[in-house]
Amino acid sequence: MSSAAPSEAAVRAALSKVNDPEIGKPITDLGMVKSITVGDDGAVDVVVYLTTSGCPMRTEISDRVRTAVADVPGVGAIDVALDVMDDEQRTELRKKLRGDKAEPVIPFAQPGSLTRVYAVASGKGGVGKSSVTVNLAAALAQRGLSVGVLDADIYGHSVPRMLGNDAKPTQVEQMIMPPIAHGVKFISIGQFTDGNTPVTWRGPMLHRALQQFLADVYWGDLDILLLDLPPGTGDVAISIAQLIPGAEILVVTTPQQAAAEVAERAGSIALQTRQKVLGVVENMSWLELPDGSRMHPFGEGGGEQVAQRLTQVIGAPVQLLGQIPLETSVREGGDAGVPVVLSAPDSPAGSALRAVAEKLAVQRRGLAGMSLGIDTARRG
Repeated sequence: MSSAAPSEAAVRAALSKVNDPEIGKPITDLGMVKSITVGDDGAVDVVVYLTTSGCPMRTEISDRVRTAVADVPGVGAIDVALDVMDDEQRTELRKKLRGDKAEPVIPFAQPGSLTRVYAVASGKGGVGKSSVTVNLAAALAQRGLSVGVLDADIYGHSVPRMLGNDAKPTQVEQMIMPPIAHGVKFISIGQFTDGNTPVTWRGPMLHRALQQFLADVYWGDLDILLLDLPPGTGDVAISIAQLIPGAEILVVTTPQQAAAEVAERAGSIALQTRQKVLGVVENMSWLELPDGSRMHPFGEGGGEQVAQRLTQVIGAPVQLLGQIPLETSVREGGDAGVPVVLSAPDSPAGSALRAVAEKLAVQRRGLAGMSLGIDTARRG
């Protein structure tokens, strides 16, 4: 005797567990289920709305719907069809996600934001700042945290390559849906340029681009947002301090004394912007040789020097969060689009990067690094 056909309510309940891969919320809550039809023989036809006709996640959405419906007792043949939202439906979707504000706001700058924002900075280029950013993001996402990366290095963007995803973001009205790679949401100017076309913008345009990436991108409820800053203390660093005053600075340096001296300047900008320096990561610290000994091609002590100097300059403790050995697997992972914390998690570099990520993951969400507007110089 065949089992009874499922009810429409049972199918809808199953679909309520299907999250849109870009938005991260149930398709039933987003108004994406157009219709459900259940036949007497248990055959189920589901029609799902896509946000845009060119939605890059159409196959994944269909597969998720089919898998969820197949788990309902009594279901027979399953057919999943796709339709596209009209302008009115997209407007309703935007209102559900962002409210009915005329102008988008930067959620991470709002007083109630619980997202920890880490601005990864360096004094000079070539110290592996982007590699550190991407690996920390992947390691944090692997720990179950909701993580985003904003490639704020407009001129030297490299995050899409290092995450192995060159997908173009989907746009729904004024909202930009960031692609996801290795569980990390990310946005980069490289997703909006053709090929390897250089970006030749002046300061005001850089500021506006960052503002759009922070406000127009639908990041969802992030635990951590990592900002991959360009080297130095120029326009982008100043704009980030203005746009997200609560962002904490993570300084990346190499052991080389010259690099360390320049890295101190990148950290010392916190005095002017009134931001907190979270800590220092020393990259390319040593090269492990086959006999177990270590060679230090870039010298020793740069990371510790930066941490100590910043502690003195800022007047608050700045930790050396970790030392990352020099390994070809880090470079290979960046070129292949699979961070070393995923491709070789137990390698010396992978282990060191995961240890730094663990320290970032246990930072408290909330008021850390946020100005409370208290004038400590006043006297009663």
